[in-house]
Amino acid sequence: MSARTIVLAAGGTGGHMFPAEALAGELQNRGHRLVLVTDRRGAGQGQTLATLETHVIRAGTVAGGGVGHKVGGLMNVVAGVFQARALLPRLQPHAVVGFGGYPSLPTMLAAARLGTPAAIHEQNAVLGRVNRLVAPRVAAVALSFDRTERVETSARRIVTGNPVRREVVALRDTAYAGPKEGGDIRLLIFGGSQGARVLAQVVPSALAGLDEEVRKRLKVVQQCRIEDLDDVRQVYAHAGIEAELATFFEDLPRRMADAHLVIGRAGASTVFELAAIGRPALLVPLPHATDDHQTANANAFSETGAGWTISQSAFTPADLIGRLNALLSVPHYLEQAAAAARRFGVPDAAKKLADVVESLAGSNGHGLEIGAAA
Repeated sequence: MSARTIVLAAGGTGGHMFPAEALAGELQNRGHRLVLVTDRRGAGQGQTLATLETHVIRAGTVAGGGVGHKVGGLMNVVAGVFQARALLPRLQPHAVVGFGGYPSLPTMLAAARLGTPAAIHEQNAVLGRVNRLVAPRVAAVALSFDRTERVETSARRIVTGNPVRREVVALRDTAYAGPKEGGDIRLLIFGGSQGARVLAQVVPSALAGLDEEVRKRLKVVQQCRIEDLDDVRQVYAHAGIEAELATFFEDLPRRMADAHLVIGRAGASTVFELAAIGRPALLVPLPHATDDHQTANANAFSETGAGWTISQSAFTPADLIGRLNALLSVPHYLEQAAAAARRFGVPDAAKKLADVVESLAGSNGHGLEIGAAA
């Protein structure tokens, strides 16, 4: 296909930016001109996205908060729509792709109004609020999970998987082997800024409660909030557990590949990165995530045998001790889960999504060859 101009509408959290970054890399490799339209938080993020022609427009959220917050958010969305409606005719894109979240909303509404071919990508197992609003207005709804809640039957849907970073895909062939008798047991614990607090409260106490022979074998890598670092470090030191702690790990994919077991939240990027590499996980969904989408993500992963879902209310040191004793006593369980995780992975999701975008860009929104409503 000859080069096309494609606008990516993304911003906000890494959950929206990571798949946009992966798609951008794939489309760049195919020779297309890419433009990023984002809010002020999204500008400069990512290795590939940071190199793109970037336009910052106003955006805001109308969820949560009081009346003043909602009115202010709506005014920002309206202002952003006018900005995007002026911008898109200048860019003359062949297609616009949105990744959900309020930063994408003005651009996607403007594209629909102007008749520009458009698609959205949903990362989670529940269609997000913005994507639910935009879905009836676009030519394609690309989904990460085969079973995605709140997708209208009339939607032109296709399951692509959730694109993950190239450095994650590169680790897919890293073989997994469960802990050997008497050998190291490597645990990775992370959960982002919203998820690290409960992990810092529960995991160290649980690991400290394991038998001494097991504690001596543990090699723990844990992400913590800065305010939790000292307390967590003291628990591990008192229990004689070797632990590396930090507020952020630049090489998190490699650490996933090194782990025998991951304990973390259930954001879509986390789930699909674990699956791409093929690593088992105990997932503790963030209970206040919008529409409880992390529970849906975790259940989709664990129902394949790739891991285990634990509600935050049930996530206690005693419960975790019991689970770890059961898993570590029979390493074959972990090996089976790792294999199931790898089968769940979609390492070519970026290519599948790029195929959808190229089809959309080449068809001007007509005759797009994607799956019909499920």
